[in-house]
Amino acid sequence: MSIHPTAIIDPRAQVHPSCKIGPYCVIGPEVELGPECELVSHVAIAGPTRIGADNAFFPYCSIGMAPQDLTYAGEPTRLEVGDHNEVREFVTINRGTVKGGGVTRVGSHVLIMAYCHIAHDCQISDHVIMANAATLGGHVTVEEWAQVGALCPVHHFVRIGAHAFIGGGTTVTKDVLPFSKTSAERGTHAYGMNTVGLERRGFSKERLRKIHHAYKLLLASKLNTSQAIEKLKAETDRSEDVDMLIRFIESSQRGVVK
Repeated sequence: MSIHPTAIIDPRAQVHPSCKIGPYCVIGPEVELGPECELVSHVAIAGPTRIGADNAFFPYCSIGMAPQDLTYAGEPTRLEVGDHNEVREFVTINRGTVKGGGVTRVGSHVLIMAYCHIAHDCQISDHVIMANAATLGGHVTVEEWAQVGALCPVHHFVRIGAHAFIGGGTTVTKDVLPFSKTSAERGTHAYGMNTVGLERRGFSKERLRKIHHAYKLLLASKLNTSQAIEKLKAETDRSEDVDMLIRFIESSQRGVVK
């Protein structure tokens, strides 16, 4: 194990021998650090926190600290982080709260850029990108392959759908539709399908056509949301992607951005 002499590691922490711990890092008790992780310098990790393999933590990030919630009373909540993630400078990720299920989760292959904040009880899926200073309130769910732009504040309990793209500086107070491109250019609106992102992920022309058709009904027709959903349900050739979009809308508690 490569540990700089200025690093402080609690004897109750479990650090894999292949990890690299840089200068002035502090690892608290009840922290599990998997194989091939690197803490560049000045990284603080508190527990209970379990971190998988091949994660990189850059200077001054603060991981697994107590939630910023006035009702938190020191309960043993936790943070779980997957594999192959990159956590950049000054990022903060808090543990969960009892009322929110007790755990904050970050998946695998996630890029969290500098100054981002992930609050208590958030659930971040695989392949998510959070650009600089994106901020998630408590209990936010971000589904796989979504991208949250720089300087975006996301209200607590909001869901961000799979493959969604949110432009920089967008204030998000409602659920963001899967596959959508959402921006605050003229107030927060969905501007149709995230075509470029979906093409990069290998979506076929037929998959794109069916999603585009669904978005035309939802965003560009004279139908309201309920009418558009009923029309989509009546179509016998709709795809699994469209079914996922329908389920997302029907299960929304906060309403969706349209």
